[in-house]
Amino acid sequence: MNEKLLEALYSIITPAKIEKFERIAAERTRHVTVAVENLYQEHNASAVMRSCDCFGIQDLHIIEKDNKFNVNKDIALGAGQWVNHYHYTDILYPTTTCIQTLKDKGYKIASTTPHTDAYTINDVPIDEPIAFLFGTEQTGLSEKALDLSDYYVKIPMVGFTESFNISVSAALTINTVRTRLENQENLNWKISKEEQTALKIEWCKNIIKNPENVVKDFMRRIALENG
Repeated sequence: MNEKLLEALYSIITPAKIEKFERIAAERTRHVTVAVENLYQEHNASAVMRSCDCFGIQDLHIIEKDNKFNVNKDIALGAGQWVNHYHYTDILYPTTTCIQTLKDKGYKIASTTPHTDAYTINDVPIDEPIAFLFGTEQTGLSEKALDLSDYYVKIPMVGFTESFNISVSAALTINTVRTRLENQENLNWKISKEEQTALKIEWCKNIIKNPENVVKDFMRRIALENG
């Protein structure tokens, strides 16, 4: 059914968009995901979302215990249309809820912190699905996030400054890990064909007018064709 719906939606968008959707969906991954905790500067939040899109990370998890995640459209450049973002706003335990949700999906939790000599982004295990957690510049990740993590990870640095800007840290981390994944021969880390189809349907809906009505009409026609 989804294949037929996608075919119908492709009939009303441009060939250029179709080519782009096909090419980009084939490179998307959920093997790696990103979670951010209490970001309060919208330019950082927007830059992280944009980096996820640029490096093919399909899902972004957003913990909003103290600060609301605000997107600056001039920085994000529409990335929110293409990246799935999940918000955790539970008043008492949003960090726990987010991390437990990720663990239930099979992710190892990797907290990024400059205060440890554990793994670096160059050697942290990536054979299993992994979620990288990033905190605020001033305070870093909460104690709860650190306590619930499977790994501590840092970015190698050789200067006086103790840490990178959060958006830079996220970009460096996912770029490095993406490169490492590209070099893995026996790891199936890209999303499945079925996931690609579902994703392309959502992307089509993002660029057409009255998407719900259009989809409903196409689904009715498909049902009639199938008798």
